[in-house]
Amino acid sequence: MKILWSLMLLFTLVNCKSDSEKKKQNEDFSIETYNFSELESFLHKKDDKLYVVNFWATWCKPCVEELPYLLKLSEEKNIELILVSLDLPNMKESQLKPFLQKHNIKEKVILLDDPNSNAWIPKVDKNWQGAIPATKIYKNDNSKFIARPFRNYEELLDEVEQMM
Repeated sequence: MKILWSLMLLFTLVNCKSDSEKKKQNEDFSIETYNFSELESFLHKKDDKLYVVNFWATWCKPCVEELPYLLKLSEEKNIELILVSLDLPNMKESQLKPFLQKHNIKEKVILLDDPNSNAWIPKVDKNWQGAIPATKIYKNDNSKFIARPFRNYEELLDEVEQMM
């Protein structure tokens, strides 16, 4: 009986520790939430840096499939990667944060909370219909918008190198 109580106490302590660690991890892991007018400045910076802005969501299979290419690009090239999540705001804590933690994504992630997509989608690109994934690559006034998933890393790298 004493062994059983000891095991139960140990189990409780381990679970409490892991819960507190998870809570701390969630507190340290912040995702900024913007409406489109607040986000728009991230689409037009003029500082001689190359930006890759990817519109995606955790529930979008092609988006998730191309994420490793974007993350690899961010590691290997001197670019600024911004991941704009189109997950619903009520999914931030339950789905977006756990997804980013699970995949150890440290790049800048912004949650776009602006339901007026008919107004902001054409401001990103006049020909964009709103399908994701979609990526804007730009440096100063030179930009390119790709409204389809990248099938492999080389395809993404080619698009970026054309802009460098």
